[in-house]
Amino acid sequence: MVPENVSSSNKKKRKNSDGSAKHLFTLGQEMDEHFDKPRKQRRSKVHKQQENEEYVTQSISNKILREARKQQKEVDNERDEEAGLASTKKAFSLAIEGVESDSDVDDFDGFSESQSHYEEYEDVPEEDEKVLAAFMNENAGPQRTLADLIMEKIREKDAAVSSEERPIPPLDNRIIDVYKGVGKLLSRYTTGKIPKAFKVVPSLSLWEEVLYITEPEKWSANAVYQATRIFVSNLNAKMAQRFCNLVLLPRVREDINKTKRLHFALYQALKKSLYKPPAFFKGILMPLCQSRTCNLREAFIIGSVIQKVSIPSLHSSAGLMKIAEMEYCGTNSYFIKLLLDKKYALPYRVLDALVNHFNKFLDETRAMPVIWHQSLLSFVQRYKNELTKEQKDSLERLVRHQKHYLVTPEILRELRNSRNRGEKEGNLMSTVSAVSVINKTIEEDRWDVPEVPMDED
Repeated sequence: MVPENVSSSNKKKRKNSDGSAKHLFTLGQEMDEHFDKPRKQRRSKVHKQQENEEYVTQSISNKILREARKQQKEVDNERDEEAGLASTKKAFSLAIEGVESDSDVDDFDGFSESQSHYEEYEDVPEEDEKVLAAFMNENAGPQRTLADLIMEKIREKDAAVSSEERPIPPLDNRIIDVYKGVGKLLSRYTTGKIPKAFKVVPSLSLWEEVLYITEPEKWSANAVYQATRIFVSNLNAKMAQRFCNLVLLPRVREDINKTKRLHFALYQALKKSLYKPPAFFKGILMPLCQSRTCNLREAFIIGSVIQKVSIPSLHSSAGLMKIAEMEYCGTNSYFIKLLLDKKYALPYRVLDALVNHFNKFLDETRAMPVIWHQSLLSFVQRYKNELTKEQKDSLERLVRHQKHYLVTPEILRELRNSRNRGEKEGNLMSTVSAVSVINKTIEEDRWDVPEVPMDED
């Protein structure tokens, strides 16, 4: 027999099975309504928030943003000052341990007596020197140095500083004492180790102020060389540029003008600075050309560094373009010639800038110096096939106006015996070969006469 409870359950199952579709449909509706309630509530809250946000006007939001930026800027400035002071104090704590500690920079044996000075200067006739002097700026002020820069900064903060005294940056007294001692050591430095306190200067945020305390204008030539090694290798390109412009360049120009030659250690320092080409071009070459006070002796000595050291083509191209666009000085043509003689593949933009540079002198009434004609000749010799026909015509008009009895014929010959930009080499070769065939003379040997048969008698 089947139990009653089993039979009743089977009956319920049958009933459920008969109305299963209807039951499942109603259950799904209930579940959807149950789970959709919080979603609908959240959506309504979002809509309310959006409606409330619409009441915040644009002007209020701008004010909030300005205040937030101002506060963030103040926080960043305080953080930078704290970080700079912390790094400075940490570096100084290491430096104060001893000016002449055992862990100093590697030994430097100095330069031999035969290399004590570097002198490379070609004698130039007095007439050419007078022509060059006509293009120089006689009213230019003295070269800016690190001392001038620091004094300007200090005067901005304290207007009561007198011009006669050498102001001291607002640093810790122990720091000032240590670096004054370092400066005295560097003023008589010849060979040996550099103090560790000086080695950490490039890593400081206030490196210019600290360097100013050591009085760079009183360093020995060997100390300048060692300092250039340290700073150019440890600073980024922008900071190395400031070191070259404010410390190295004034010292080099002073030595050349005082002794009529350059100390070999300073010459080697110039070569070291060129291992960071942006620092050399922006810190030494560009300011030298912009000053319009560079004389021939300075140009020959500093230019010899450009001749002897390999320079990336991009930096040379940028340097050529900048010199071509700036106001002309006689010795600028010498640096243009040196960079052109490197024979780099220059972009068309640089070539066009050089053509415009030379065309500026089409209406010049003064006689141009010989170095200007030589730089134009170098330009035409190297890049004559990359110039357009219009540029060549303009250069021909230029050399008819600015003539030199030796250089001008060579420039005209180079311009006329070259193809234009975009033309193939075959076109020029076919023309030259055809002309050479037409103009070829017939060569005869009067002794090479063929035998003539004779009739026998």
